[in-house]
Amino acid sequence: MPGISDSEIHEIVQQVVDKTLGLPAREPVSAAPAPQTVPSGKKIVAIGADHGGFELKEALKPELVTLGFEVNDLGTNSKDAVDYPDFAHAVAQAVGTGKAWRGIMIDGAGIGSCIVGNKVPGVRAGMAYDISSANNSREHNDTNMLTLGAGLIGVALAKQIVKVWLTTEFAGGRHTSRVDKIKSVEKQYLK
Repeated sequence: MPGISDSEIHEIVQQVVDKTLGLPAREPVSAAPAPQTVPSGKKIVAIGADHGGFELKEALKPELVTLGFEVNDLGTNSKDAVDYPDFAHAVAQAVGTGKAWRGIMIDGAGIGSCIVGNKVPGVRAGMAYDISSANNSREHNDTNMLTLGAGLIGVALAKQIVKVWLTTEFAGGRHTSRVDKIKSVEKQYLK
């Protein structure tokens, strides 16, 4: 249908099915916040790290600028021990509230920060450890937060992962209804 997106069609079909089955009406899944830019027109990428990811964060920041993005560094600012959930939460909040277009968080393994990111409404965090996982997380899952494990990958690979992740478009199509289902699950638990 012209003028109606796949996700809108999915929402209509879901409402018809729910009504037919006598299920209570669901609230529509809200659209993601509009991508944030700065006056220069550049998209904002929030980046954060714990002490284990600090050096990799610092190595990635110039790469982000080279790729044409505005960088919002949310810390940490040294190799002094800190707790990764604090910084992962800050990055996820920036993405979930629309203050950043995308977010990148680096800790020792990338796993804990991914868990934290996925607790924040509107965030679909994915951990990538190679180019294929970075590509898949964008194409299939429309991730908006990337987590990296500084103890698992080197700087050169991290730069490649970040570039692929930032430049890969969501494939849509059959993946749209799946991402919509992820959003629907999230909505069920929002209070």
